Amino acid sequence: MTAYIIRRLIQAVPIIMIVSIVGFAIIQATGDPLAAYTVDSSLTKDDIARLRAKYGLDQPMPVQYLNWLKNMLTGDWGRSYYTKMEVKALVFDWLPNTILLAGVSYIMTLSMSTVLGIVTAVRQYSLFDHVITAISFVGIATPSFWMGLMLIIVLAVRPKAAGLPYLPVGGMFNPRVGESLPQVVWHVILPAFTLSFVMTASYIRYIRSSVLEELHLDYVRTARSKGLKERVIFARHVLKNALLPLLTLIGLSVPSLLSGTIVIEAMFAWPGMGRLFWQAAERVDIPVLMALLMFVSVMTVLSSIVTDILYAAADPRIRYS
Repeated sequence: MTAYIIRRLIQAVPIIMIVSIVGFAIIQATGDPLAAYTVDSSLTKDDIARLRAKYGLDQPMPVQYLNWLKNMLTGDWGRSYYTKMEVKALVFDWLPNTILLAGVSYIMTLSMSTVLGIVTAVRQYSLFDHVITAISFVGIATPSFWMGLMLIIVLAVRPKAAGLPYLPVGGMFNPRVGESLPQVVWHVILPAFTLSFVMTASYIRYIRSSVLEELHLDYVRTARSKGLKERVIFARHVLKNALLPLLTLIGLSVPSLLSGTIVIEAMFAWPGMGRLFWQAAERVDIPVLMALLMFVSVMTVLSSIVTDILYAAADPRIRYS
């Protein structure tokens, strides 16, 4: 297993390098990082030229990339062109908020999808199965931003207009009340549910098909022929084998969940990495964008390796050599 992990880490290095090169080129092509400064009439062309020289933007793109790579490898992520803050401090200040939002939404997703997926598989072709299946297809086809807007209208705008209790739609807490655990919990409900809705719909279909596949295998028929009760067969054999592939889905979803909160965080003014990426993209803030890109890339690689390890630990039949 140790040799496998080392081999995977070595294989990941050129992949991450390619991602960084392509990402750097695309970000460079999106616009001028100093475009906002040119609007300020108080700055002369010489001032703009000095800024370009200060940030190294007057050099060819390959040189800029090599300078960025050297600094990144030595732990210097640079400074934001606009906030002037160190990018490393900026990312790790906003990262816990994204982890909170993604964690709550993923707990919602796993709890709801596991229960509903199993029940719909056990009660195949029942009215409950048809209803949940229809809702799942609607959820899969629904864009998260549209669902967020509908939830804001139904659970926030209209109840507030009617004088009823409503869910907050912006920030992590009410500034008038102050930051506290009840405030954060109250504010995270709506964005977390919006983020988990589409994932839950997909997971239900995945878990349902996985359970149904296990229920029709030979070992289940053998267990029934021996007189074992259905709940014993399901609990001891079917459930464990059916949920094993879910480890792969979870492992591959974690990094995409961290990077996929961009629209939701922007919509609900949630101060996380997604909103940070959105702001940096609007300003072409290269140091921030590259730091976020590399963070998600490394997380994806590590998550894939951890998933393989957990899968091998859960299923003795799997061995990496």
